[in-house]
Amino acid sequence: MIPFIGTSFGSSLVFFLKKELNEKIEKIIVGFAAGVMIAASVWSLILPSVEMSENSKIPWFPAALGVILGVLFLIIVNKIAENLEKKKNGKKLNMLTFSVTLHNIPEGMAVGVCFAGFLSKSSGILLAEAIVLAIGIAIQNIPEGAIISMPLKMEGKSKKKSFLSGVFSGIVEPIAAIFTVLLINFVVPLLPYLLSFAAGAMIYVVVEELIPEIHEKEKSKLGVIGVTLGFILMMILDIALG
Repeated sequence: MIPFIGTSFGSSLVFFLKKELNEKIEKIIVGFAAGVMIAASVWSLILPSVEMSENSKIPWFPAALGVILGVLFLIIVNKIAENLEKKKNGKKLNMLTFSVTLHNIPEGMAVGVCFAGFLSKSSGILLAEAIVLAIGIAIQNIPEGAIISMPLKMEGKSKKKSFLSGVFSGIVEPIAAIFTVLLINFVVPLLPYLLSFAAGAMIYVVVEELIPEIHEKEKSKLGVIGVTLGFILMMILDIALG
């Protein structure tokens, strides 16, 4: 539920902000989210994937393949979203909600995979590591929730409907996480691949969406500062708690 709470909190900003987020604040928040996701991809997903494969003949293979599959998955998802958008005569806001919802599925799976690994007792994943990953995803979900709800309000939708649209985009995360945990007997043998798959999906979101958003409109270093702060915070949390 932690990532879902992050999305809901971000969506709730529609009740408190009269206009869109200040551009400078938005750059810092988006940069911060990117930094958190990069650090989470490395410390919470890729490194555990490599560690779990140390006894295999090619220890780097599961992590490499998983990242590639995660990136390819979101490339396909984005292509589907673009094609649907064209058919819907450019209803961008609806497609934004759809796209973010699809992106949230692998994030929910990532949390579920970590908790499944903890429950299996054989993966070496600690409860603290699973919680830290969930918190990291929740942090980056805050601007995601706002990015959905705020434009909808600006387009004339009520605050309540705008808020619920943002909430809806995040509800898939706990569903995907619970579904993954329920499949623990199937998931555990594939943990190295699934962890890196989630990392690949996160890396795609950072490179394709968050970083370009940082450099939109006026060029500044605020996005870089946000990335650095987010990366350091997530790194400290993961090392200190994990």
